[in-house]
Amino acid sequence: MIEEGKKVRRVVDFTILILLTALFIFPILLVLMNSFKNRLYISTQPFAWPKGQMFVGFTNYLTGLTTAGFFLAFLRSVFVTVFSVCIIILCTSMTAWFIVRVKNKFTSALYYVFVFSMIVPFQMVMYTMTFVVNRIHFDNIAGIVLVYLGFGAGLAVFMFTGFVKGIPLEIEEAATIDGCNPLQTFFIVVFPMLKPTAITIAILNAMWIWNDYLLPYLILGTDNKTVPVAIQIAMQGAYGATDYGGLMAMLVLAIIPIIIFYLSSQKYIIKGVIAGAVKG
Repeated sequence: MIEEGKKVRRVVDFTILILLTALFIFPILLVLMNSFKNRLYISTQPFAWPKGQMFVGFTNYLTGLTTAGFFLAFLRSVFVTVFSVCIIILCTSMTAWFIVRVKNKFTSALYYVFVFSMIVPFQMVMYTMTFVVNRIHFDNIAGIVLVYLGFGAGLAVFMFTGFVKGIPLEIEEAATIDGCNPLQTFFIVVFPMLKPTAITIAILNAMWIWNDYLLPYLILGTDNKTVPVAIQIAMQGAYGATDYGGLMAMLVLAIIPIIIFYLSSQKYIIKGVIAGAVKG
């Protein structure tokens, strides 16, 4: 009876997981399918398979690349995402190491400041942030990277701090005895051990920054638009004449990079989250 109960439970769990997977994948497949349709059929027959007169090949993709400056927006998003993620990982990992190894009132207060920043809603600070960013001339591609560092530092420091606490201090002491200075100890000994958490933080921040609409819109506006802003402009159309075929193609092109990055690094997510949370 017990074995039969376990089998039934596994079947039920497997069925639920299949249904949830289909629920999450269906919208993506729907967008992909409609990206190959003539725009006249997208609104009238959104669930039909693209064939015959519906099928337009890669015409929508060529249109999407030239619509609302999507190609330049794509390159701009790649630049912002890559450099923001790199600077977040570099700066926050060093900060977390400093907080753990230099134990005093200042580092404790600094740690709680980072933790507190995680619970502050962006909407609470976006107006003052926009004003300050404009005054200090950070309203450009390079400046927004530093803004993302500020907003992404809280979670990253929290996760890195939890992992660093699990690294034996004796390893760093041995490196010091061998002649390493603090920077060499960090980059040669400590940082390689932070790889699981670093990749987890990279994935979380890459998905956030790549898909972020509000912050680039407030700081960069429509002159230096990123992919989400370009897609929003394309959705508006002119007098309601939105090219839904090109829009669907833009959505597909926008999600491809982040999906590839996620699939290539997903095995580190759970490992990094557990290491950063449990050890803390």
